[in-house]
Amino acid sequence: MKNKNSEWNVVDLLSHSRHDWMNKLQLIKGNLSLQKFDRVHEIIEEVIIESQQESKLCNLKMSAFASYLMTFNWKQHHFQLEYEILGDVLSLEEYDMAVSQWTKSLLETIDQLAEITHDNHLMITIDIGSNEDDVRFFFDFNGIIKETETLISWLSKHHEKINVKEFEVNTYEVAIVVSLGT
Repeated sequence: MKNKNSEWNVVDLLSHSRHDWMNKLQLIKGNLSLQKFDRVHEIIEEVIIESQQESKLCNLKMSAFASYLMTFNWKQHHFQLEYEILGDVLSLEEYDMAVSQWTKSLLETIDQLAEITHDNHLMITIDIGSNEDDVRFFFDFNGIIKETETLISWLSKHHEKINVKEFEVNTYEVAIVVSLGT
């Protein structure tokens, strides 16, 4: 299943989604056959939490951003992506393009700089306050960045495009805080 375009067609989306669900069902089925009932409950709880997070992400009304995050792990990258939305959702539709483009560029840069032989992980946490000015995005990378200077340079050049409040970069960790408010 090769999609050379950045856009997914409906058949590709459904196929990838079905594949993911089949993997989850196989995990449950395998653990049931081994009578590992505690693990089955854990897997089901993980699926519920993942589905709740997908729902919250979609309810932000940032369709480009949501589809990018939800399909990110379907392509080959040098790190695994997870996301979490904290707080009550509100519409962030007006920020969709700016946040999507900046995030995509950031993740492409990290992908180029991440050590391919290491287990790299990026967690994006979206902390929603009571209004748009209180919304913050946290990008936390754990793994190995080969050229920290390149990432620092990229962040320095692109920090004003999206209101980067602070960032810290070293070989094993990257932490970036973005705010929608001033």
